[in-house]
Amino acid sequence: MAAEDRKLANQATYIDFQTDASRYRHWKLDVAGDVATLTMDVDEDGGLFEGYQLKLNSYDLGVDIELADAVQRLRFEHPEIKVVLLRSGKNRVFCAGANIRMLAGSTHAHKVNFCKFTNETRNGIEDSSENSGQRFICVVNGTAAGGGYELALAADHIIMADDGAAAVALPEVPLLAVLPGTGGLTRVVDKRKVRRDHADYFCTIEEGIKGKRAVQWRLVDEIVSNSKLENRVADRAKEFAAASKRVGEGTGIELTPLQREFHDNEIRYGFVSVDINREGRIATISIQAPETESPADAAGAVVQGANFWPLQVARELDDAILHLRINELEIAMLVFKSHGERARVMAYDAFLEANKAHWLVNEIRHYWKRVLKRVDVTSRTIVSLVEPGSCFVGMLAELVLAADRSYMLIGEKQGENREPAAIVLTESNFGPYPMSHGLTRLQSRFQADPSDNDAAKAKIGEALDAEAAEELGLVTFALDDIDWDDEIRVFFEERASFSPDSLTGMEANLRFVGPETMESKIFSRLTAWQNWIFQRPNAVGEEGALLRYGTGVKAQFDMRRV
Repeated sequence: MAAEDRKLANQATYIDFQTDASRYRHWKLDVAGDVATLTMDVDEDGGLFEGYQLKLNSYDLGVDIELADAVQRLRFEHPEIKVVLLRSGKNRVFCAGANIRMLAGSTHAHKVNFCKFTNETRNGIEDSSENSGQRFICVVNGTAAGGGYELALAADHIIMADDGAAAVALPEVPLLAVLPGTGGLTRVVDKRKVRRDHADYFCTIEEGIKGKRAVQWRLVDEIVSNSKLENRVADRAKEFAAASKRVGEGTGIELTPLQREFHDNEIRYGFVSVDINREGRIATISIQAPETESPADAAGAVVQGANFWPLQVARELDDAILHLRINELEIAMLVFKSHGERARVMAYDAFLEANKAHWLVNEIRHYWKRVLKRVDVTSRTIVSLVEPGSCFVGMLAELVLAADRSYMLIGEKQGENREPAAIVLTESNFGPYPMSHGLTRLQSRFQADPSDNDAAKAKIGEALDAEAAEELGLVTFALDDIDWDDEIRVFFEERASFSPDSLTGMEANLRFVGPETMESKIFSRLTAWQNWIFQRPNAVGEEGALLRYGTGVKAQFDMRRV
């Protein structure tokens, strides 16, 4: 953790993204039949940092870490669940949004990473609804402001109490001189299809909108009197459960705690390792191939549970990426390597394709998709090194295709007897793991000529050496042993010397070519603007709105449009 971020830390040396229901301080999870209820009941004194209280169900990163964990566990541990109710444990308040004191006291980097993670969590809710058949219903029993309403917007259906007090609001512009940070602007117009002029009015008033107007403007789906609210919620849950496509047989699998060892310059998991070179500003992430053969059928994967190789690798890589994002801010590059038997990776990859209709395999494939998306939107230079003994096959080959730069060694390294480097494409590179804008990484790579994508598809199953991979456009450069070390060293040194701000902007622009989706808009357009606005004096200056909020002193704005 950088020194400027340590000043906010409350004892802990780093922020940990691992938790489980027994440790939740802010959420309660109840399961009854095919319906789960996630109740937000934030502990005011349970903030990650000192200096603020989480009043009125306001939240910080710690609250959202628990929410992300709960959503993940519902997918893997409860195949029977078809409907998830999002509710508040507070009287007459749903959620006041991101805690203002937390935002005012956080570094710029923490604010941006906080918004990015909460965006990913809300996208995960929508992904669960679309691809796992777990439909979400949000019950707004009071004020849902800012991030509170953005949480509701991630649900499939919003029911609001019609009691004259409950309201939805996005007051960031008039109150705080920032934007709704977790997709509010985009979901209002793209998902709920609120008219532009109505959205303009809604986003520039402090008090929000309630009652019939909220329904008429499509801000919520229905309003119900308090006396009928519980019956309506139960009816909607039955209705959504009946329409759910979720087909979960038997019991789920327990997402047991990850086995991790943290050292000064390394992190060791079961199949993933991270080596940190702080002087060079490089984190090298190595992924190991499975040590055992793939199971004979889906039942075998269920028996292995959290130790099933594709799931374990996904969980370990996800945790590593999140750790590096928020706790190692000065790292410039994430360098991916792999090692082990390619044939075993191919066997597991084929297993996932053959059993994709099984609920657990479906969840694993969509989880790997989300992990890759997390890599895509991480503001570090992504590099892949394909060396002798590597196993970039199918699902792991996506890490080569996700890289900003990829280098592949021709032949063998002098003095080594490892198998020459090769990349193997499979069906999984042509559909199951799309990027945020809806294209596969190969489609994004070959936007100039789709026939290049067809040429790559014709090579499915072949072990492609460096020269063949370069000719097909799968890697940036194929280098021989004579040039390898010097070329890589020069690239690393040059990249580490560039401005991290300009690199973040450049990489984000170059990674997502072609069409936009609601998800890609949230991560590109919204995140870019919010990143800039979080540094403006109108928001964070001594006279800015974030610092003066709640003091009784009005913010003073520089009124020049720029």
